[in-house]
Amino acid sequence: MSEAADSATGPVERPLASIAEQVEAVDVLIDRARSRLRIFDVDGSDWGWQRAERAERVTAFLRRGRGARIDMIVHETRWLEQSCPRLLALLRTWGHAMTVYRTGPEARSAMDPLVVADDRHFLHRFHVDGARAVLVFDTPSAARPLIERFDEIWATGEPGLSGTVLGL
Repeated sequence: MSEAADSATGPVERPLASIAEQVEAVDVLIDRARSRLRIFDVDGSDWGWQRAERAERVTAFLRRGRGARIDMIVHETRWLEQSCPRLLALLRTWGHAMTVYRTGPEARSAMDPLVVADDRHFLHRFHVDGARAVLVFDTPSAARPLIERFDEIWATGEPGLSGTVLGL
C-alpha cells in the first residue's frame, strides 16, 4: 500500500490487483474508520481476519469511541469459527458493538466482497473468483451504492456468530 494512499486527504481511487493488496487495504480502512465498518464477504478467509495484527486494529477501532460499530455478514461462518479465535474473543468482549450475520438465501448469489468505512471509504472486490478490486478514500457519493448493496444483503441476515456459547 503506498504511503500516498495511506495518508490521502482528498478523494483517491486505487485499483488493486492482488489479495495481499486487499488485506493491506482492509487494515488501512480499519485504521481510518472512526465510527462504522460494514463488511460483506463469502467467508472471510481471504482478507486476514485470522491475523493477530488485525485483531489489534479492530480493538483499536472499537476503543475510538462509544458509537464505534462493526457489522459483518458472510455466506458461511465456518472458516471464521475455525480459524479466527481472536475475532471470536473480540465478539465476546465487544458483542454490543459487533455483529456477525450469515446471509439469507436471497443474498447467497452476492459474490462481490466489500468493506465500507464511515460511509466514505471503501474496498470493493469485483468478484470473489478474481483478485481485482478498488480502494477508494473520501468519496461518499461513490460509497453510497455499496452501502445500499450492503444494506440489501444485511436485510437477509440470519444469526451467524455470537460472543456467547450456548448449550449444555
